[in-house]
Amino acid sequence: MSFAKKDIKDGICVDPYKLIGSEWALVTAGDMSDHNTMTVSWGQTGVLWNKPVFTAFIRPSRKTFEYTEKSEYFTVSFFGSSCREALSFCGTHSGRDCDKEKETGLVPIELDGQVAYEQAEMVFICRKMYIQDLDPKGFTDDSCRGFYENDPYHRVYVGEIVGVYTKE
Repeated sequence: MSFAKKDIKDGICVDPYKLIGSEWALVTAGDMSDHNTMTVSWGQTGVLWNKPVFTAFIRPSRKTFEYTEKSEYFTVSFFGSSCREALSFCGTHSGRDCDKEKETGLVPIELDGQVAYEQAEMVFICRKMYIQDLDPKGFTDDSCRGFYENDPYHRVYVGEIVGVYTKE
C-alpha cells in the first residue's frame, strides 16, 4: 500500500481521543539522514488562527526535543493498534541509546521532505507556528502537577497541518 495526499478540509474523519490517547502516535523531526522519533499519547488537533493544527508536547529531556527545536517541521504518524509494541518501545527507549527503527522494524519514508513511517496509517506534516514552555504557575488543577514531580515541564509545539497522508 502507498500513501495518498489528502486535503484536510475534505473531511478527514478521526477520533482524536482514540487516535492519540489510546492508539498513540510518533512525533518525528529531522531529515532522512538524521532524525529522531518518540511516542506521544498526549496531543491536540483542531483549528487555531484559522488553520488546522496539531499540538505536540515534548519534554526537553527527550532526544526528539533537540530535533524539533532545529526543524521547521515535524510529523505525526498514526498507526493503529497493530504497531502498539513498536510504539511502546519508542516511548520507553531513547534514541541516544539505541536505533529505534532497527529495534522495532519501523521503516522511515519521506513525505513532503519530512520523515514518517511506512507502517503508519495516517501522517500529519506539521509546520511549527508557536512554541511555549508549560508554566507551573498556570495550573489551576493540582492533579496535573503530579506529571512533573520528577520530570521537566513540556514544551508545547503548535504546528499547522500542511499535509495529510493516508494509506490507499
